[in-house]
Amino acid sequence: MQELPMRLGFGQFNELTEERVNFIKQVGVQDVIIHYPKLPGDRRWEYEDILALRRQIENVGLRFGAIENVPTHFYDKIMLGLPGREEQLENMKWTIHNMGKAGVPIFGYHWMPNSVWRTDPQPVRGGAIATAFDYEVAKQRPLTHGRVYTDEEMWDNYTYFIKAIIPVAEESGIKLGIHPDDPPVESLGGIARIFRNFENFKRAMDIIKSPCHGLEFCQGTWAEMGEDVYSVIRYFGGEKILYVHFRNVIGSVPKFKESFINEGDVDMYKAMKTYKEVGFKGILIPDHVPHMTNDLPWSYISRAFAIGYMSALLQVVESDS
Repeated sequence: MQELPMRLGFGQFNELTEERVNFIKQVGVQDVIIHYPKLPGDRRWEYEDILALRRQIENVGLRFGAIENVPTHFYDKIMLGLPGREEQLENMKWTIHNMGKAGVPIFGYHWMPNSVWRTDPQPVRGGAIATAFDYEVAKQRPLTHGRVYTDEEMWDNYTYFIKAIIPVAEESGIKLGIHPDDPPVESLGGIARIFRNFENFKRAMDIIKSPCHGLEFCQGTWAEMGEDVYSVIRYFGGEKILYVHFRNVIGSVPKFKESFINEGDVDMYKAMKTYKEVGFKGILIPDHVPHMTNDLPWSYISRAFAIGYMSALLQVVESDS
């Protein structure tokens, strides 16, 4: 099979509708990443259901780029080291095996048992509304899981998981990409957030060496960390970065807000050029976008602006090479 080039896609939705398919095609995109897909199963997913999802995507002329996230309750006991984690691990192995068998190339996952956090939304350009985060406000929230979970507990639990799951991914022909903790702070709701900086990602990649062990590269979250985004792209390169959330932000922890793609702190042309230079061959998707005036659910107007901007950047970068 011929290798595909760096290209644009869409994610942040859990099912295809005729309206969404038409929109995706009209803006010139073919690749999709399904986010928390609506599949049967309370503890694991079966091969036939994943294959049916793939066929649904391909039957409307799109390409299946990745599955992003299973329900958190599929592996929350693993993340927190709770009784029942062995059963969850066996179910996760089965689900990942079935993804690979069904031809899903990438599974994007996170290590946030209490999810993504934001505080009150904030206005951005022209009065559009974007999500925002203030760590001082978030610190006032109560424990989410009854007690404090330390860095080392979360590392121990991650090591247990990744050492067991990567051999299954290798056998099944699927790559696994870890998403950064968003927001990337030390702790939220009493649970340590270990995927919060560059050094911790290097540590995670060193736990087990495998081409199937990589990054779901949320560029917006890396910007929230205050890291040099371009240097991080160069370090992990075109092999460890499996796909990209091409998002921009204003500010970094402890206080930031999301922004229009061409409004934030990251030079998005420089970022796109850096992906090209390191040989990245995957998909870049618009991630969270501001809510614009009279926009529709799923922020169609804002996503159209983002993908149009990304298309122009990609065209320029490709023509420069």
